[in-house]
Amino acid sequence: MPVTAVTTDPESLTMTLVAEVEASPSRVWRAFTEPEQLGRFWGPPGWPATFETFDFTVGGRAEYAMTSPRGEKSRGAWEFLRIDPTSGYEVIDSFVDEDGRAAEGMPSMRMTFAFDRTDTGARVTTVTYFPSAEALEQLTAMGMVEGSTRAIGQLDRVVADLRDYARGNGTQTELLDDTHVRITRAIDGPRDLVWRAHHDPDLMKKWLLGPDGWRMTVCEPSAEAGGRYRYAWAPEAGTEGEPFGFDGEVLLSEAPSRSVTTEHMTGTDYPSTTNDMSLYEEDGVTLLTILIEYPNKQTRDMVLATGMTDGMESSYVRLEGVLADA
Repeated sequence: MPVTAVTTDPESLTMTLVAEVEASPSRVWRAFTEPEQLGRFWGPPGWPATFETFDFTVGGRAEYAMTSPRGEKSRGAWEFLRIDPTSGYEVIDSFVDEDGRAAEGMPSMRMTFAFDRTDTGARVTTVTYFPSAEALEQLTAMGMVEGSTRAIGQLDRVVADLRDYARGNGTQTELLDDTHVRITRAIDGPRDLVWRAHHDPDLMKKWLLGPDGWRMTVCEPSAEAGGRYRYAWAPEAGTEGEPFGFDGEVLLSEAPSRSVTTEHMTGTDYPSTTNDMSLYEEDGVTLLTILIEYPNKQTRDMVLATGMTDGMESSYVRLEGVLADA
């Protein structure tokens, strides 16, 4: 987690966030000034941002929308007040409606961004200036501290070179809180093909198998929001285990970058999870991220104890082989 400190000061009406990453200030500058990269971490996990406009000039305006796993949108806009190339900038950050007008009852804040060199990379410092004590209290009560921490907490993946990240890391599992887990895996292959491999039955049957010794007996994917899917597996002869399967609904589909589904173990009364998969490509490598929301900590721990991460890694190794032959 790159965030090292988040502090609020009621006297100066500020919130200060500090993060450190192993990347140059110029690389961090790119992450904060290229809309596609900025959108990957400006919203907290599960609420990625899309910058619909980005006029990066003094007096210019940027508008963005953060989209939840179920398609709800939270919109904002920046007005650029000051730009210091490679070292920082300053904006007025406002909540807005679908037409870009200031949202009623929501304050606007002045924000500064500073990028400084350190011995190991770069330090990011953001300071939010609230217009009143009431505004600071309102937004902290809405979860601004936690949301900002989780959002900037994704910065290290954005500034990482994906080819370096792919070497030796394998599938990584992070516990974000009692009900949220983040899975990341760099896949050596283009995003369009990785997306297709998650939705084409012929390709899925070649790699989506978990540990060795299993076969996929049912593969009925759906790539349409509102659609239903169903998958099932069975052990090969000599492999221990019982057949099982999953079914669920597609909540959101934005090919080839994001798919959100529910996941329920077929034939059981276990509660469903929500799986939010996003794909980002850089230089022919695709970063796959899955944010899983469990109904409770007990279910989270039970699923992780099954060896889920190892099974996913076995599948992703096969996936890279499938992509190489495609």
